Amino acid sequence: MHQKKIEIVTLCKTYRSAGKALQALDNVTLTIEQKDVYGIIGLSGAGKSTLIRCIATLLLPTSGKILFNGNDLSQLNRPQLRQFRQQIGMIFQHFNLLSYRTVAGNIAYPLEIAHVSKEAQEKRVDELLGLVGLSAKKHVYPALLSGGEKQRVGIARALANHPDLLLCDEATSALDPKTTREILELLKIINRKLGLTIVLITHEMGVVKHVCNKVAVIENGSIVEQGLVSEVFAHPQHTTTKQFLGGGA
Repeated sequence: MHQKKIEIVTLCKTYRSAGKALQALDNVTLTIEQKDVYGIIGLSGAGKSTLIRCIATLLLPTSGKILFNGNDLSQLNRPQLRQFRQQIGMIFQHFNLLSYRTVAGNIAYPLEIAHVSKEAQEKRVDELLGLVGLSAKKHVYPALLSGGEKQRVGIARALANHPDLLLCDEATSALDPKTTREILELLKIINRKLGLTIVLITHEMGVVKHVCNKVAVIENGSIVEQGLVSEVFAHPQHTTTKQFLGGGA
């Protein structure tokens, strides 16, 4: 079976603001293998959100390439791009749930957009509610859910269309430590059960330690260190990595 890996090659992204150029990504090169749980860690403004948005094709890089299964994402036409985006699930820090829809309605939303039949929607929603442990909350509205439950709905919704890749943008930073651990355990189960590749951006080394097998440290738009989590934790090379590890990992 063909490995669905992501290759990021000398990726640069420059923003223009008030006539000045701001380099958000500077020659980023990474390979994310199928079934990796890949952590990208950096401080605010380091470029990690820009990187995940480029992977999701929400932003176009200024130069360099992102290859998915060997295909250059910047060369895809509109129908191909739509098809690629259906292979991606995204979860966010602030959940982004639709307040006027129940838990089931939120999870079904991407299936409606993909014109999946009502019967198949119902079946998939029930499967996902079981997976994320929310079967009892099917008809509840988001306002009545805890932060952890909202994030579980966000995860179920992200998985609705059977994606190959799950992108997590600071997915636990609005949650307390106990709930964070529960969500990270759920991501581990999803990675193992579904064979899903997960890319997770965070500013917390504890999150990386708990769930990731590989990590890249980003600073000022550049990758300053990358490798297996076990090796990077045991032998950090860069000052920034050492600071993250010293900061209560």
